[in-house]
Amino acid sequence: MTKTISRDNKKARQHYETSQGLHVNYDIIMKMIEPEAKVLDLGCGDGELLKLLKDKKNVKGRGVEINEDNIIKCIEKGLSVFQGDIDEGLKDYQDKSFDYVILNRTLQCTHRPDYVIQEMLRVGKKAVISFPNFAYWRVRLHLTLAGKMPKSNILPFEWFNTPNIHLLTINDFKEFCQERQINILKEIYMNKARVKTDIFHNFLPNFYAEEAIFIIEQK
Repeated sequence: MTKTISRDNKKARQHYETSQGLHVNYDIIMKMIEPEAKVLDLGCGDGELLKLLKDKKNVKGRGVEINEDNIIKCIEKGLSVFQGDIDEGLKDYQDKSFDYVILNRTLQCTHRPDYVIQEMLRVGKKAVISFPNFAYWRVRLHLTLAGKMPKSNILPFEWFNTPNIHLLTINDFKEFCQERQINILKEIYMNKARVKTDIFHNFLPNFYAEEAIFIIEQK
């Protein structure tokens, strides 16, 4: 069987998904998706988001997941889910075969994030990507004062057991998109599961936002 995250990190990832409540940004992502859209959810976990999208938006959805227990939970929900290594690409899917490809808080766990994004934009007309912002001010402060790898609500791991192998910032992602001719259609910034709309978060999101959600498309 293929895998996206090494088995050494699987328990850590499961703890992350449970303790951090991935559902907190589900409502935001659901608002981004039009009714009856074709959706591919990468790293779909137990299928909660995909199930909500099917029930609330009547989407035609599929998922890709590594964890066998989660796959069983998805099947029990009546979802179409496949086990696969997204770092190896999405060769089973044709170009622009989905309206949206979702990667929710998983980008930083992939071995080849640039290739994963490239494949998302190949098979999807649009991509929805969320990730923790490593430039968040509390993370910066912890590193400065403690001199150790930072820990926060959204980055709770020790350096030796973290599934996060390619941490990034909001500025990193924006620069990546600019260099690769990728359009950013929408960006939402969050802190402790709340959308931030005040002046500081609008103008200094790389400093104040704990998490970012982007909708992107290939130019």
